[in-house]
Amino acid sequence: MDSDYGVARELSDLQKLRSQYQPELPPCLQGTTVRVEYGDVTTAADPLGAHTINRTFPNTYGQPLAHFLRATAKVPDAQIITEHPVLRVGVVFCGRQSPGGHNVIWGLHDAIKVHNPKSTLLGFLGGSDGLFAQKTLEITDDILSTYKNQGGYDLLGRTKDQIRTTEQVNAALNACTSLKLDALVIIGGVTSNTDAAHLAETFAERKCPTKVVGIPVTLNGDLKNQFVETNVGFDTICKVNSQLISNVCTDALSAEKYYYFIRLMGRKASHVALECTLQSHPNMVILAEEVAASKLTLFDITKQLCDAIQARGEQDKHHGVILLPEGLIESIPEVYALLQEIHRLLREGVSADKISTQLSPWASALFEFLPLFIRKQLLLHPESDDSAQLSQIETEKLLAYLVEVEMNKRLKEGTYKGKKFNAICHFFGYQARGSLPSKFDCDYAYVLGHIGYHIIVSGLNGYMATVTNLKNPTNKWRCGAAPIAAMLTVKRYGRGHGDSNLGRPALHPAIVDLKGKSYELLRQNATKFLLDDVYRNPGPLQYDGPGADGKPVTLCVEDQDYMGRIKKLQEYLDKVRSIVKPGCSQDVLKAALSAMASVTDILSLITTPSGNIPI
Repeated sequence: MDSDYGVARELSDLQKLRSQYQPELPPCLQGTTVRVEYGDVTTAADPLGAHTINRTFPNTYGQPLAHFLRATAKVPDAQIITEHPVLRVGVVFCGRQSPGGHNVIWGLHDAIKVHNPKSTLLGFLGGSDGLFAQKTLEITDDILSTYKNQGGYDLLGRTKDQIRTTEQVNAALNACTSLKLDALVIIGGVTSNTDAAHLAETFAERKCPTKVVGIPVTLNGDLKNQFVETNVGFDTICKVNSQLISNVCTDALSAEKYYYFIRLMGRKASHVALECTLQSHPNMVILAEEVAASKLTLFDITKQLCDAIQARGEQDKHHGVILLPEGLIESIPEVYALLQEIHRLLREGVSADKISTQLSPWASALFEFLPLFIRKQLLLHPESDDSAQLSQIETEKLLAYLVEVEMNKRLKEGTYKGKKFNAICHFFGYQARGSLPSKFDCDYAYVLGHIGYHIIVSGLNGYMATVTNLKNPTNKWRCGAAPIAAMLTVKRYGRGHGDSNLGRPALHPAIVDLKGKSYELLRQNATKFLLDDVYRNPGPLQYDGPGADGKPVTLCVEDQDYMGRIKKLQEYLDKVRSIVKPGCSQDVLKAALSAMASVTDILSLITTPSGNIPI
């Protein structure tokens, strides 16, 4: 019911204490002066897709980066925005709820009001459905009072959101026009911000004055690229899950007779599973990206698990904890192919109870091999992006079942002489997403809300709020905005979910980089984690004391300050220009020409699309 949105919550003592916490702002966002410096125009990271993206986004592609600066910054080209007219801004939650979402709205509200108290922030009730129906709630201090630093999306609610079809885009445009909105802020992940990019382009094309702004909020942690280091909610999700996993590890070590198979959320990417492994040190994790890269079959994964259990058994250890990402099931080649056949038959109108008779021979053989409970789950209708309903497929139970069969076989054959294998399965899917957000997510979300205002008042359309240098203290964060079009890629193959987006520029989920420092850290410790039971318990979320300022391990080990590096490069280029001027010596000119020729040759080679390398 619409009347349930925005009502005052009944808060516990801890919630009351958290609601009084005032997030920190970096110096560039403090005060009432907005200073913006524009960098060079942006391009697509994927050179093969650049032409398609440029053609699809003629109005919003190639826009410059924006950097927001402190009032005292001595940057001659920075623009100082002194006029802050009365604004009407709309904000909508899109996609799955993620801890910290409320603080984005709080930060946006505070920034709007501090610059002009007469401005208005309207929240759309019930996600994109509320946007289409123009159902709004005016956000006020009183309404926000019991939602500050709190979890969930219940201030405004959300639906199964998308703004994609012609009817949906037209409904969004009509809502923004009818409500006379200066800006629409979309809070969400890869799908929602893809929609934001397309919506911004449509608005620009149709001369709609409403600016569209994206905010990166998703628990999966898969909205990562050169501009976005991490997402609001990821830190909280991983800390809450890591505590649960650590508790299970302690239980396993105490009872010494169970193997716990724990499936974690994360959709296609395994960022949550990787981060939780580095925080809690379970015995083993199988990442979907590893399985896809090595084309591991169900048999391969089962053997890998059984060999690990046998190795532990030889050390008289008959317990353990194994983490699995929910996207693992789609990364197994033969299971993915089976799912593709099932989804095609479902789209053709074949009823679930008849599908098994219409599968190809090899798919039918695999389907009949699988236990009955998994068969039923594979027959569920796919999501809107054509991926399986991953949260409903109990991969952990499937693997526990296959491992038990194989370990019993080894026991019978005498190749394994340990104790009987016993498994307990869990799915940590919904336990964390309604959690009180961590201090980091409270600060990060609030800052992104403020940046949202800076983007709007700068007149930018189709931009995402960004913060880099996040692993450092808040006063060293760099705040800016990047065109969403610069983050898009064009999918040119049919492997994985979202095949309906082939050829359509989109934000695609960033998968775990198997060449990155985070994965390298996992591999360095894999043997120790497997055999030595070096379980680590980070404890519950902490808001004060030594653990309060902790940040994701995967954020801290990577050197991700892309925006900072771009600025550093600009400083070097400016320095070259200041040194190499008409009148400089021949030696200086020759050295500069030689160095720049080498650099441009290397960069041309790196950025030339594959298959088009000049001879």
